[in-house]
Amino acid sequence: MTNEIAADTLRQWLDEHRQIAVLDVRTREDRAQWWIPNSTHVDAYEALRRGEPGPLATLALPVHLPVVTVCGAGRLSRTAAEILSARGLDVYSLIGGMKAWSLAWNTADVPMPDATAHVVQVRRTGKGCLSYIVGSDDDAAVIDAALAPHVYLTLAHDRGWRIRYVLDTHIHADHLSRSRRLAEDAGATLMLPEQQRARFPYSALADGDQIQVGTSVITARRTPGHTLESMSYVLNGEAVFSGDTLFTNGVGRPDLHVDAIGARARARGLYRSLEGLSSLPPSTLVLPGHASEPIPFDQRAIVATMKEIDVWLSTWLVSEEAFIDRVVSRLPPTPLNFARIVALNELGHLPDDDATELEAGANRCSVA
Repeated sequence: MTNEIAADTLRQWLDEHRQIAVLDVRTREDRAQWWIPNSTHVDAYEALRRGEPGPLATLALPVHLPVVTVCGAGRLSRTAAEILSARGLDVYSLIGGMKAWSLAWNTADVPMPDATAHVVQVRRTGKGCLSYIVGSDDDAAVIDAALAPHVYLTLAHDRGWRIRYVLDTHIHADHLSRSRRLAEDAGATLMLPEQQRARFPYSALADGDQIQVGTSVITARRTPGHTLESMSYVLNGEAVFSGDTLFTNGVGRPDLHVDAIGARARARGLYRSLEGLSSLPPSTLVLPGHASEPIPFDQRAIVATMKEIDVWLSTWLVSEEAFIDRVVSRLPPTPLNFARIVALNELGHLPDDDATELEAGANRCSVA
């Protein structure tokens, strides 16, 4: 019988830095889309489909470590595990494959200049989504919740915080927002940028509104472009949660659910929003809503100062028209699942069935 391992167990093993070997047996093309950090890849897909060992017959693997085989949905990885087990290796097949892994996560503490605020970056390594818990005194706020509520509730409880506010930076397209459910479970106030898209109760935030979290202050700052309602949140004038407006190595795509003319109009708004963010003090920490690659279990926050970002962003902002041309010429294909995810996020609904099928695949919200 083939040994199997659940995605959450593998996540815990990696978080504990256990010595294991993770073997990805998918095609090169699938591997390039998303992968598990520090995994080894061998394209054994076609051979495994035929029930043959292919490259696994002679692949050198550490005999003293557990091996976890990974495929797209957990079927061919079982075949791979059987082949490697026959060689005498200790092998586990990842249940649900990369689809199940899309919910895997890890955390990193963000080094803040002001000790009155503590920020935990909650990283959905299986998809690149970044969310945040801001704690000050006994209170906390969560920004862009992308994982099950119990993750945030547990992390906050372990730090002695009570979640009082749950915020989204915009209506997300690449993942289902868990913010409404988290607010309900935490007894917290749900806050979204003022707009006409969301069809559920929430407290609307306008440009300049402030939220008191313990002795810290979060200030709402309108940054339309990726979406019309996009909002960034400035913490104590020292850090900005930039959502999908600004990343550490790119900017938000402005074309979702609009035609070419609409994309150019949004790109114009994005240019002005980025100009505004670039005027923040050079020491401001930029905390984005996504990472473009799988996030290691290294406990290092994905963050950059505005000064560091300005090295490349300033070349993008030399001319408004040049910026628009550059952005619209580099737009990646829109994943087919985005439309369904947006519709559910506008309703504030989570599907009754397994969400991993709907959310499968990498995020495609940035232009670099």
